[in-house]
Amino acid sequence: MDAFLQFSEISKGFPGVQALKGVSLEIRKGSVHGLVGENGAGKSTLMKILGGQYRPDSGRIQLGEKTVEFDSARDSIDSGIAIIHQELQLVNELTVAENLMLGHFPTTFGMVHWQDVFRQVTDHLARTGIDIDPRATVGKLSIAQRQMVEIAKALMRNAQVIALDEPTSSLSSRETEILFRLVRDLQKDGRVIIYISHRLDEVFELCDSCTVLRDGQKVAGHDNMEQLTRNDLIRQMVGREIQDIFHYQSRSHGEVRLQVQGLMGPGLTSPISFDVRAGEILGFFGLVGAGRSELMSLLYGSKQPTAGAILLDGQPLPLGSIRQSIRHGLVFCPEDRKQDGIISSRSVQENINISCRRHFLRMGMFLDERREIETAERFVNRLGIKTPSVNQDIAALSGGNQQKAILSRWLAEEGVRVAIMDEPTRGIDVGAKSEIYSIIYAMAAQGCAVILVSSELLEILGVCDRICAMRLGSLVHEFSREEASESAVLRAALPVKS
Repeated sequence: MDAFLQFSEISKGFPGVQALKGVSLEIRKGSVHGLVGENGAGKSTLMKILGGQYRPDSGRIQLGEKTVEFDSARDSIDSGIAIIHQELQLVNELTVAENLMLGHFPTTFGMVHWQDVFRQVTDHLARTGIDIDPRATVGKLSIAQRQMVEIAKALMRNAQVIALDEPTSSLSSRETEILFRLVRDLQKDGRVIIYISHRLDEVFELCDSCTVLRDGQKVAGHDNMEQLTRNDLIRQMVGREIQDIFHYQSRSHGEVRLQVQGLMGPGLTSPISFDVRAGEILGFFGLVGAGRSELMSLLYGSKQPTAGAILLDGQPLPLGSIRQSIRHGLVFCPEDRKQDGIISSRSVQENINISCRRHFLRMGMFLDERREIETAERFVNRLGIKTPSVNQDIAALSGGNQQKAILSRWLAEEGVRVAIMDEPTRGIDVGAKSEIYSIIYAMAAQGCAVILVSSELLEILGVCDRICAMRLGSLVHEFSREEASESAVLRAALPVKS
């Protein structure tokens, strides 16, 4: 079949960065086309051009037999294109139904027919197998549920071209199965699906063709995934061999640094107790809804515990106070970078220094800007953050580089004793993952106690010294590195059938 969607010699530059350099690719109807590459390779920029958020500097896009130009996201949507970004585009204050029908409400003389709204959305969710209350407020849903709402919105608008950017990064195995079923149904229906993911197993399972981008250029195109190996694809993505991205490093552990005793609070169903030693990496694994993120929020102080105690080097840690946690040396890298990690309207420099800025005050009131610039530049170089300058808005960086900036924030903070990392490599390419693991090992080697939370079981098994499995708000089992296996940990985390 002839190509339905064609990109021809697409180029796009920003101050100090050439994001795309003459990229061309074609996708047929009824194809699931993988778009892969490291963070910063140009994938998101290409999709923002397709979605009408950016105009290309040169090149053209052809849809069917027609050359199209998009001046806005509305133009792209009206042409039958839906872009589901990794950072979700939902209105948190509205209900699921309102988000799905936004701009398409059934009205008479300006009055919305709410009964029709909820009926249409309920029927649509039932057909797609998405089990979410249409009257629920989106802001109160989990990240996984919000992801499914985005997918439902694209399907409801009957888009002919659907681009999915890291769609399973926060989905449970059941929700991933639903997504894959939906994608295959859309493929049979003749839609064009662009699938962007760093989870290469998913690319091989779902896609029939793929394009590899590196440094803004197309370096490979594959029309038959059966003739491609995982190692070949990784080599094309990163330009080098990566045999073992984890590079686990054993190290000696010191005294107990953090001790949690009978902790209870929102999201937990039973008291939780554990400890982690200086220099140790303790992993927490569980399915969506297991209570891992809720537990970390209680430890960090963003939520108030209802019972229990937290001891840091044998001394009680004040509960329910982020400020006190940071001042006592307990820091947190959150799961949702955009919402809870970065300050998107600020520069890389400000994001790195926001916590340790108090150390740069002269006479308690004058900011030493020179020291702040030096600190930001030191960590940009140390962690290999790809940015034209420390004054660059952090929102313009790729997800992996944003994550490195968040890690730099805590590395710049003096006296970090415990670092909690909730999904630190979510939505990050294989090369950047390896770099972040090296940073984690370095922190542990310096005596920091690291708590690593991840929904990727292989990551937990590959990086951690001990593993705690959680299920339905409870800590159900603890494994040493030697006794932990993929099947044993997963079995502990799966709900028990009654």
